Amino acid sequence: MSDRLSTTFAALADPTRRAILARLALGETSVQKLAEPFAISLPAISKHLKVLEHAGLITRGRDAQMRPCKIDAAGFIGVEHWLEEYRKLWGQSMDKLESHLEVMKAQQAVRPAPKKKSRSVKRQGEGNARKD
Repeated sequence: MSDRLSTTFAALADPTRRAILARLALGETSVQKLAEPFAISLPAISKHLKVLEHAGLITRGRDAQMRPCKIDAAGFIGVEHWLEEYRKLWGQSMDKLESHLEVMKAQQAVRPAPKKKSRSVKRQGEGNARKD
């Protein structure tokens, strides 16, 4: 795994950072607005933002003191390429499974249904009830 990819996955490993990214997926916003739903301090949010920025997942602007944050889609390209290899593998595995299931289904359609045994044989003592 490349250093860049390791940095990206390390940034994505934290649930708070993933929540920040989910919020930024809605659009650009300020650090203060990002911090509102979290029960952590503004400096803690800033540390999370630095990690995300270092990983190339967000950019922070310089609009006076606001410093708006937004997602940087380019930061996800490495992850996308890495996942694509596994997506191909999973697709091939699913295709093999589908083929196997089709063969099993065809085999079941060809086989005659098993005969059910009749239960007409009475158990010992049945039908010999005494009438008093």
